[in-house]
Amino acid sequence: MLVLSRKKNESIVINNDITVVVVEIRGDKVRLGVEAPKEVPVHRREVYEAIKRSEQSKEEAAPEPDAAE
Repeated sequence: MLVLSRKKNESIVINNDITVVVVEIRGDKVRLGVEAPKEVPVHRREVYEAIKRSEQSKEEAAPEPDAAE
């Protein structure tokens, strides 16, 4: 894991098209801003995991196609 130190209004760039900016630091919380192309999904970890669980549940509930067809 790469660990970086940043101050308010400083940023990092990922893959030339994603920018993460430190917007605010208040106590033990840091607010981040993410600028990314619209086709790149950006989620908090807990939202991402919920989406993945939902997708997995749908896949498990979907009937498998009949191999004979």
